[in-house]
Amino acid sequence: MSLYLDRKQDSTRLESAIIVYMSLLTVRAAAERMGVGYSTLKQWILQGTIRTTTTAGGHHRLAEAEVDRFLARRTSPGTTHTHGTPRPTGFIVALSGRNRLRGFIEEVRVDGLLGQVRLRIGDQLLTAVITSDAVNELKLRRGDDALAIIKSTEVMIAREVAAPAPPNRRRGRAR
Repeated sequence: MSLYLDRKQDSTRLESAIIVYMSLLTVRAAAERMGVGYSTLKQWILQGTIRTTTTAGGHHRLAEAEVDRFLARRTSPGTTHTHGTPRPTGFIVALSGRNRLRGFIEEVRVDGLLGQVRLRIGDQLLTAVITSDAVNELKLRRGDDALAIIKSTEVMIAREVAAPAPPNRRRGRAR
């Protein structure tokens, strides 16, 4: 009878080890689940930001519970910024858009989710509709200098010509 109990205890330990092993994720699988890049997660592991288990071969494995803990901490209300968007970390030093128009903001209107920005460029007025979050994040105010960067798949060119004069019509009967 005691032999049976020992085997049952060993079986329970083995089942627990299998369950724990199955709940471990590779770094690549964990990075995909967390929505971050593989190299970013590796840096966090090496910095000690996230806890891992090391295999006999030296590979890192992340417990699902650790990934869940990290995701919960990352999305908690105290750590989120403007509607979950990360704060800017630096300056943009280059941008691929080549069509840049420099002007000043003539008017800013915000209503609900959208904002309307009117930019005076020389004697022309350009109107852009952007999200109200973008208006707030950029701190757009009337009189500020700003750039309109235009990236489009289609550009239409038109020419104006003088309208033809309307034909002279005589009133009355034809003779």
